[in-house]
Amino acid sequence: MALKKISNCLISVFYKTDLDKIVGLLKKNDVQIYATGGTLDFIKKIDDSVRSVESLTGYPSILGGRVKTLHPKVFGGILARLDNETDIQEMQKYEIPAFDLVIVDLYPFEETVRNTDDKAQIIEKIDIGGISLIRAGAKNFNDCLIVPSSAHYQEFMEMYERQNGCTSIEDRMRFAKYAFQTSSHYDTAIFNWFDGKSGENQASTLRYGENPHQQAVFNGNLDDVFEKLHGKDLSYNNLLDLDAGLNLIREFEEPTFAILKHNNPCGIASRSNILDAYNAALAGDPVSAFGGVMVSNQPIDIQTATEMNKMFFEVCVAPDYDEGVLDILFTKKNRIVLKLKSNKFPSKIYKSALNGILEQDRDLHVETAADFKPVTEKLVENQNDIDDLIFANKIVKHSRSNAIVLAKNKQLYASGIGQTSRVDSLRQAIAKADSFNFDLKGAVLASDAFFPFDDCVTIANEAGIKSIIQPGGSVRDQDSIDACNKFGIAMVFTGFRHFKH
Repeated sequence: MALKKISNCLISVFYKTDLDKIVGLLKKNDVQIYATGGTLDFIKKIDDSVRSVESLTGYPSILGGRVKTLHPKVFGGILARLDNETDIQEMQKYEIPAFDLVIVDLYPFEETVRNTDDKAQIIEKIDIGGISLIRAGAKNFNDCLIVPSSAHYQEFMEMYERQNGCTSIEDRMRFAKYAFQTSSHYDTAIFNWFDGKSGENQASTLRYGENPHQQAVFNGNLDDVFEKLHGKDLSYNNLLDLDAGLNLIREFEEPTFAILKHNNPCGIASRSNILDAYNAALAGDPVSAFGGVMVSNQPIDIQTATEMNKMFFEVCVAPDYDEGVLDILFTKKNRIVLKLKSNKFPSKIYKSALNGILEQDRDLHVETAADFKPVTEKLVENQNDIDDLIFANKIVKHSRSNAIVLAKNKQLYASGIGQTSRVDSLRQAIAKADSFNFDLKGAVLASDAFFPFDDCVTIANEAGIKSIIQPGGSVRDQDSIDACNKFGIAMVFTGFRHFKH
């Protein structure tokens, strides 16, 4: 694989987040950087050898910054074909440097449309020079690598370090593809605004997919779901956690706080007030809560916000925030704070599979005490136990299969999730509860599907579980029923399985 050394770089970005890291790498490899305006001022603090675009073109930024890079000495350096003798001669004649790398982060047009109706502000956020740089760099991928947005910074830095400051033709073609995706999305957003469709269902490019090397797009209108109050752009993983969290939290009416990690609740509790609910949810797994997504079905008050601010979390969503709360939550510049508008979602869900798309009804069934079918000699008669079974069953419905949930006093003690064996899920849950010093004596157990054997009942009894809720439906249900009768455990069937994959 032939590698090409980067010697000259042009940088023109709106947001400067992580730009210092890139500049540090380029400086380390003796790359000559050219920049404009605010980008130039930012880079000067890191690399005093940076040159202004004006020093290259001989023209200042004009028309209030509308024209900065639109000049033959800039675009000639990007579009020059280095295997073309005529191009080389013209570059030498006009003293044009060849740009091996162009880094752009466009004016935030879509963000501006979301935040204002001021037509003049919106028009000024239509990037002209930046989009031209992107297209030029992508067209000449043979000789130039274009980084078209901050969403691609991480991939670029990893590649650049791995290849000691060089790029391959495969790298340049890949980033050219990203560039045309970025420009296509940007122009579509502008068209939609002119066409009066800016609020309709449209595609939004995300920072990246599940991993930095994967590209991702959200097709939909997030403004219908929540108002973004603060923080960085939402990622693919943020959206998956929010989808899981909002679908879970809408099952509860009393004050409830949930903490999500990798689409699963690692902490959730219902209490008489949201502060107590948060503290109980956090106690369920304070380790996994780090970097999680916080979801509340009640407004966040000052006391709750103060406690939340003691730890790192990525996203918070709530129906509202009391006066002074946002001042606390905004102290972390990247923390995403959302105000919920609606958690009513389509009744169908879709998932790609093989060479097509699967469609199914959303699992909207919520079991109540009326759905309980007692199957054991011991009955669930205590209202607290009934409430705990309903609470645990709601959580297991929203946990990855195979799933087991252990709960007590409307607090998630522990869950075992995503295991290929239901016994392993139960053992995982018990071990986790023990690690946080929860006493499982008198706790309840919920299973998303039936017990194929009586081993789960035996293990649950050894841990102190006194009540079980599960769908039933196994040809060996009687084995589990007999085991419950032997150990004095109450068990109810619901008739509804809640697999989630």
